[in-house]
Parts: sequence; C-alpha cells; structure tokens
Amino acid sequence: MSKILVIGARGRAGTAAVEEAVGRGHEVVGVARTAGGTSLTVGDVTDAGRVAELTAGQDAVIAAVYDGGSDPAVFFPAAARALVEGLEKAGVNRFVWVGLASILPTADGTLLMDTDGYPTEYRSFFLAHQAALDVFAASPLDWISIAPAGDFDHADPSRKDRYRVAPADAGELISYAELAVALVDEVDNPAHHRTAIGVVV
Repeated sequence: MSKILVIGARGRAGTAAVEEAVGRGHEVVGVARTAGGTSLTVGDVTDAGRVAELTAGQDAVIAAVYDGGSDPAVFFPAAARALVEGLEKAGVNRFVWVGLASILPTADGTLLMDTDGYPTEYRSFFLAHQAALDVFAASPLDWISIAPAGDFDHADPSRKDRYRVAPADAGELISYAELAVALVDEVDNPAHHRTAIGVVV
C-alpha cells in the first residue's frame, strides 16, 4: 500500500484517480482549491509551501490541475514550479502529471497541435502545458506526464483495464476511468520516467 496525494481531486481526471487508487487499497488524500462542502483537503497548487506541507510523508503525487479563472500561461508554469519546489522540500520523488494530447507527437513525429485541421484557438493553452513540462524537465524529479493520445470518451466512461501507450491521434478515445488506471500504474510500477506519453484503449 502506498500513500498517494491527488491534487485536483474534484475534477474528472482527479476524481477517477482517487477512486482507482482507493480501489487498489492505497491511502489517498485528495486536494482541491476550495472545500466546496466535500471531504477534500484544501490546497493551492501554486503555493510551494502548501504543496510541501501536504506532500510530506507521501510516496507519490498525482496532479490533474486546471484553473479556468487564471491565464494558462501563468497558471501552469507557476503550478509546475510550486510542485517541483514542494516535492523536493518534502522529499517525494515520484510525480505523475495529467498532460495534454495536443503537445504529444503523432506517429510521424509532428506534434498533434501542428497537424492539419487541428483547432488553433486554444494554442496558447497547449503551449502553457508545454511550459509546465519544461519546468519538470529542468528539475531532478522522477516525473511522468500521461495524457489521452486523443481525447476523453464521454460516451463510454467504463474502466476496461487494457490501455496501451500510443502516439497522439485525434481520433483515439479513452475514458477517465481508464486513464486513471494508467496514472496509478505509474505509481505502483513505474515504467516511464521523465517523459510525456499518450494512452489509448
């Protein structure tokens, strides 16, 4: 049994990660920006001191964070810097980040966001996610970024327990529950280190 901190536990990916980890018998603490009438612990992912406080004594951290009220170009790098500082201070090395398909390479090496027909109106959001990965890459953390290789499957939310790592492909789908399997697998049996991957079923 591991002790796992899940930051962003109120969102769909974070909620699924908590459920998957608890289902495997892990001791899990879920963190959200505000209490909101739930049993979640309150914490701001951009506050390195609070991250260190919450992370102390944990074996690993999973982060599935988003702040719709902030500029992504500010929020994601700030969150990444606070996570690096906080985890290092707490002495926790294994870190799993919920990433973004748009910044992953396709089968021919082209980033998904650079492929023909891919929507460009959110490009600043994509680049903000990449900026966070750049912060992790410059740190000594044993990090892994895991994203759907394409998008989330809202029509079929089931857990199939048969995901695989694959290049980015806008047509591929995976459920939040299945992504959570990949997230917790990388805590239980780390197979990827200091890189970003996409997963599909």
